[in-house]
Amino acid sequence: MKHADFVHLHVHSEYSLLDGAARLEKLVERAKALRFPALALTDHGNLFGAVDFYTACEKAGVKPILGCELYVAPGSRFERSSQDGGYEGASHCTVLARTRAGYANLMKLVSKAYLEGYYYKPRVDRELLAQHADGLLVLSGCLNSEVSRLLSAGDEAKAQATAGWYQEVFGKDYYFMEVQSHGLEQQVAVTEGTLRIARAIGAPLCGTNDSHYLEADHSRAHEALLCIQTGTTMSDPDRWKFSSNEFYVKSADEMRAVFKDLPEAYRNTLAVAERCNVDLQFGQFHLPKYQVPDGFTLDSYLEERAHEGLRWRYGSSPADAVVERLRYELGVVSKMGFSGYFLVVWDFISYARRQGIAVGPGRGSSAGSLVAYCLGITNVDPIRYGLIFERFLNPERISMPDMDIDFADDRRDEVIRYVVDRYGADRVAHIITFGTMGAKAVIRDVARVLGFSYGEADRIAKLVPSFPLNISLDEALEKAPPLAEQVKRDQRVGEMWAVARALEGCTRHASVHASAVVISDEPLMERVPLYKDPKRPELITGYAMGPIEKLGLLKMDFLGLKTLTVISDALRLVKESRGIELDGDALPLDDARTYQLLAEARTFGVFQLESAGMRDALKRLRPQRIEDIIAMVALYRPGPMDLIEDFVNRKHGRAAIAYEHPLMEQVLQETYGIMVYQEQVMRLAADLAGFSLGEADTLRKAMGKKDRDLMATQREKFISGCKGNKIDGKKAERIWDLIEKFAGYGFNKCLTADTRIEMADGSQKPITEVQAGDLVLTKDGPYRARAVRPSGVRPVGRLRLANGMSVGCTPDHPIFTQRGWVNAGKLNIDDFVAVARELPCGSQTVPDHLPALLGYALSEG
Repeated sequence: MKHADFVHLHVHSEYSLLDGAARLEKLVERAKALRFPALALTDHGNLFGAVDFYTACEKAGVKPILGCELYVAPGSRFERSSQDGGYEGASHCTVLARTRAGYANLMKLVSKAYLEGYYYKPRVDRELLAQHADGLLVLSGCLNSEVSRLLSAGDEAKAQATAGWYQEVFGKDYYFMEVQSHGLEQQVAVTEGTLRIARAIGAPLCGTNDSHYLEADHSRAHEALLCIQTGTTMSDPDRWKFSSNEFYVKSADEMRAVFKDLPEAYRNTLAVAERCNVDLQFGQFHLPKYQVPDGFTLDSYLEERAHEGLRWRYGSSPADAVVERLRYELGVVSKMGFSGYFLVVWDFISYARRQGIAVGPGRGSSAGSLVAYCLGITNVDPIRYGLIFERFLNPERISMPDMDIDFADDRRDEVIRYVVDRYGADRVAHIITFGTMGAKAVIRDVARVLGFSYGEADRIAKLVPSFPLNISLDEALEKAPPLAEQVKRDQRVGEMWAVARALEGCTRHASVHASAVVISDEPLMERVPLYKDPKRPELITGYAMGPIEKLGLLKMDFLGLKTLTVISDALRLVKESRGIELDGDALPLDDARTYQLLAEARTFGVFQLESAGMRDALKRLRPQRIEDIIAMVALYRPGPMDLIEDFVNRKHGRAAIAYEHPLMEQVLQETYGIMVYQEQVMRLAADLAGFSLGEADTLRKAMGKKDRDLMATQREKFISGCKGNKIDGKKAERIWDLIEKFAGYGFNKCLTADTRIEMADGSQKPITEVQAGDLVLTKDGPYRARAVRPSGVRPVGRLRLANGMSVGCTPDHPIFTQRGWVNAGKLNIDDFVAVARELPCGSQTVPDHLPALLGYALSEG
């Protein structure tokens, strides 16, 4: 493919907050479609999108150029006064990174602009520019640049002196006079002055388009975005808006026409692009340096601490299997280079415990680590509960461990302050996060600026279904016929909808992640740009969670949990009122009176056990051991919730427990033969099919992603492994079907070829005629079919019902009966089977939330 001979070098994305209307991924897609060999990103005052932009460009085969349109203070960046002019006083300067050193300097400039120069906007000054000029290339800027402002004011001599200063600081080869043409009268005079200065100082020209949106017909959406930013409406004649609709990503042909009289400016965009070659390094880890005592290495000190903890947890003579498990885990940790990671976490958790700050028992996959348990990082015995280390740290796939730590919410900040003191205030920061314009929010924003009343905007936004979460505007139209009718029938609403679609998903604001903190081996400014919210005291990264992890920095989640605060307060009150000091980490798990309370569902205020549905399940379950509670928490969520009835019946002997293979019993017996945990599937893959636990973790990930193609590959590997273990092929297939049913609760492959599928319009189609993209009716409303794949030939039974209906399905298809969910092959004559009271007609007369609300009200009596 022949590339275009032009490169856009002055480009704003959604991260020019409420000013840029171009979604990052769409920006790169357009560059690829227009065959640009490279593309720059120059958002206002920040590098928020730099890493995501870089990776998107690399994937698309477009060379990424990292840059920023900096704000430059008229004097010192430390000067903050009304004479300074605030935001209006800061001029613009287009800066591009040429080299890795240039990228590092650009990060420093952006960071110091926030930390030292913030006054309405993050500002640098000439002192900073001179300090951090190495590796950078500068374009003189838009109409708001120093040079252009001076030219507009009629002071060409000072404008030339200013250009000369930049040329001297950044080098003759790396300072270009930027020219633009958006059909503005002011630009004509400025361009003439720019050409004279370029000739006088011998600076090359460079043509740009200062794009703020993707296509010409997005200019109205961009106007609306500016109104959202400024709190004005489109009917306000004094509102801030761009003076033409030319600020979009134009094609090479369009840009050639713009600069037909300045071919040098057009050609030089390629010359600039060729000089910018930044290669970001991913896949390396930059962990903070934990200072071990003299005579120790990180590995040996971790081993010392872990073995000390082993004796604390298991006594002076732990079982050989436990010792071997610890030896294995320490070996993996050492080989992967994460000994320092464990010591860092151990250190701040030890501090919390010394200070009497409540620490959670363990959250997520880290509870599978015996090392973590022996260090006191977690308080869940992975041996007793059959937890798997490889789910936390897979030796076959090197990636940063991920530990989420719960602290009492009223003392969480004390732990973070300790970490800051321990590793340095310049090496610890909170992580930025971004709010985006979701479907309902963008409707309300756009409706307001277009002059809709609050009531009108609210009524239209409420027509957007609340489920699924993060529903798109297009999905909302498909799922809510009243909304679609209004958009089609009412011209005003239709126009609002078009603008909202153009802005949907754009980044709206920056904020601070509720729990994530990054800890670096070097001053963070060397690794990432920094950001400062002028209303908050914390240091914040200018990159969000994804880029932070991609760059190999240590991210920890310091979670504040109210339940831990309540427990701490309860323990304190017991001590004050009864004189009894209890250890919250050592309470017995076999207390009969506690289980009596649970069986009576007296669990108001108990974390995860207090909802009405959960209390009902507890009454039926009548738990007698902690494993029952753990299983119930795992089952009480969409999908596996349907298994609760069977789980309860099996526990109380009302349903038989059977296993396809004897090896399955040792894995599933604690959950009465039902697959409840991903760890159980991993164990089955290892025991039955010979998977290593690392390979079993890959299977787990495939299940979590609901990736059919990857699951198909895993199926073949599983069945082959079972056969190698002398397990009959048909039996292996049945076991896999159980695993796949567990994995998806949506991968229902047991529909027969004569099944007819209800379409969204009320019609029916044979399943063999349904195609990807067809809009089908599901229990959650209309959805487009993503794929339709045959699952082979399987035995099919037919149920004949007393009302004349019949159902064809495989024996393991779940059918809802008066006994709960029962596989079709286990139904008895005279069982009652749930059938639809009426056929769906494809229309909707009430908002989606009302049936759920009615059901909830009925269930509560």
